[in-house]
Amino acid sequence: MSEVVKLQLIGLSVIGSGVLILLFIRSQFLRVMGFVAIVLGLFSLVALAVPQMASLPPAEESIDIASIKTPADMASIGQKIFFSKGQCALCHTIGPSESARCPDLKGIGAKLSREFIFESLTQPQAYVYLDYRHEGLPKEYPARMPYINKNPIGLSKNEILSVIAFLQQMSGEPISVNPSELEMPGAAPAAPVKSAQVETVTVAQAK
Repeated sequence: MSEVVKLQLIGLSVIGSGVLILLFIRSQFLRVMGFVAIVLGLFSLVALAVPQMASLPPAEESIDIASIKTPADMASIGQKIFFSKGQCALCHTIGPSESARCPDLKGIGAKLSREFIFESLTQPQAYVYLDYRHEGLPKEYPARMPYINKNPIGLSKNEILSVIAFLQQMSGEPISVNPSELEMPGAAPAAPVKSAQVETVTVAQAK
């Protein structure tokens, strides 16, 4: 028996109790309480009749490495991760937007190397992009980029490489990520992707 059915039975019981009170009890106070019980029971039944909706986290995209044959396959998976588990679209846009909370990613795969993108995703504070869209001195974007390879997002290396493939494909660039770089489940982790630079640098994004 589902929770909704249980609540509906409780509502019917409350209504039934109210009806019995009105029929057999002469006390004015108890009759008022019975009427209130009937009204509350009816409201609960109406509320439970409305389709219930739950706010759930985005479904995680499982990567079946055996099914990935081409870089385009990786980009397809990366697109799903970008808009779901990766939560990238919550702050980033693909195209100009005055309300963007983080830099626009349109053409980012053509502007930055895959090593730079990998570092930006796993060490987001190594480079700070400034917002030049408005008058006055440039300032930092309102949203701080999280470490997507750590909780609560926690993308794996395979997922990050797939997102990079999507960003490159979206920018019209050849995908430099190869399916052979994906780590098989249970295999020893491969050497990390080389960082673009070691030092922390602040980079101002041109208009």
